Amino acid sequence: MESDRYKRGWEKLKEIDGHAGEKVIDALKDIAPDLARYTIEFPFGDVYSRGVLSLKEREIATVAALAALGNAQPQLKVHIHGALNVGCTRQEIVEIMIQMAVYAGFPAALNGIFAAKEVFAKRNHLGQVN
Repeated sequence: MESDRYKRGWEKLKEIDGHAGEKVIDALKDIAPDLARYTIEFPFGDVYSRGVLSLKEREIATVAALAALGNAQPQLKVHIHGALNVGCTRQEIVEIMIQMAVYAGFPAALNGIFAAKEVFAKRNHLGQVN
């Protein structure tokens, strides 16, 4: 039986990440179904569902953190898509990466901007303007 956290998290995941988020969860189900459930329940069911910050603000923070880590390219790309899905512009994504040059260093900023470039190209190919 699915908990309220799971249902709330699944809806929030779809709202932010759409098909890309669903693909991540599906990829986990055969090897680590508990991790798939935890990923839905805690980040999306609990944290992303809180008030105070908008989804756009949460995605800005997430994109910045993942870019700063410098070792989470697949997750960064998913969350760049998510940020665009919840109202960030491409220019805002670029500005996040420029900001990361100051606090996370140029390698992290460059890796982040190239991840963004890939996401933008994919969205262009799909006819998505933002």
